[in-house]
Amino acid sequence: MIDFARDLRLWFAPQRLREEGSQPDYRFSLANERTFLAWIRTALALVGGGFAVDQFLPDLRWGVRVGMALALLAVGAMCALRAVNHWVRCERAMRRGEDLPVSRFPVALSLGVGLVAVAMVLVVLLGWAK
Repeated sequence: MIDFARDLRLWFAPQRLREEGSQPDYRFSLANERTFLAWIRTALALVGGGFAVDQFLPDLRWGVRVGMALALLAVGAMCALRAVNHWVRCERAMRRGEDLPVSRFPVALSLGVGLVAVAMVLVVLLGWAK
C-alpha cells in the first residue's frame, strides 16, 4: 500500500523520479514513454468502442447494449490508469537498476476484451434485438 501511495504521488510529480537512483540511458526512458502512449491509445480505443456500442447498436436489448458498453468503458478506464502506473514503476526500476516490474494487467485486459468480443459474437449469431 505504501508503494502505491508513493507511485500515485509520482503520477502528479514525475520530476521526483530524479531523486531515485541514476539517470538511465535516455533510449530506455523514451521506450518506456512509447509503451505508455501505446497503453493510452489502447485505452482510447476501448472507450471509443464502448461509446460506439451504446450509440450505434440501438436495436440491441438495453441490458446487453449497456453491459457491453460499460465493460468496454471500464476496461478502457483501467487501461488508462494502469498506463501511468506502469510508466512510473518502470522508470523507477530503470533508475534503480532493478528488474522491470511484472504485471498481471495484460492478462486482465485480454480477458476483459475477449469476454466482450465473445458477447458480441453471441449477439451477432443470436440477434438479441429488443
